[in-house]
Amino acid sequence: MDFLKTVEDLEALYGTPGAPSLRKVARQMTPLYRKWIMASRLCMLATVGPEGTDDSPRGDDGPVVLELDPGTLALPDWRGNNRIDSLRNIVRDDRVSLMFLVPGSNNVVRVNGRAQVTADAELRARFDKNGKQPATVIVIRIGEIYSQCARALMRARTWSSGDESAELPSVGEILAEQTAGEEGGRAYDEAWAPRAAKTMW
Repeated sequence: MDFLKTVEDLEALYGTPGAPSLRKVARQMTPLYRKWIMASRLCMLATVGPEGTDDSPRGDDGPVVLELDPGTLALPDWRGNNRIDSLRNIVRDDRVSLMFLVPGSNNVVRVNGRAQVTADAELRARFDKNGKQPATVIVIRIGEIYSQCARALMRARTWSSGDESAELPSVGEILAEQTAGEEGGRAYDEAWAPRAAKTMW
């Protein structure tokens, strides 16, 4: 199997991008990109670091990010598994990409930029949820914003009404597999939802 090794080889196969795919790029929030991003409660945060790459889902019960100014977004780091892979990467390599999704839309909006992590008390307080605050906030300086082609979500039928998850293994089953039965299983799965409900924020 031969692999392509140069940009020129790629361009020879794909040709030049269509003009609209280049002209839709913005360098900061615009009224319509703002409307789209503020409708998103879910984004994927991609980072890169010495150990490799990380792509982490980030979700909220309202807009997933806060606009600090037209060129800056703030993303709270709500409770998770405390692996902090994304945060480790950001403090060593500030390049990030965020992909914003809105249920029902096959379009995705991407933000590429540079990020920093802060524990600033005033900024953390802006995300207060009934007295609970994120441990840190990721502050992203926007490099570019653009919409992605809708074909991927259309091909995958992402927002179809059917539930295709019924036959998937549970996290408890995966954990049991990885620990030769020492952890996980049905007890883990049954305890997870009540535990998550108490530690959502």
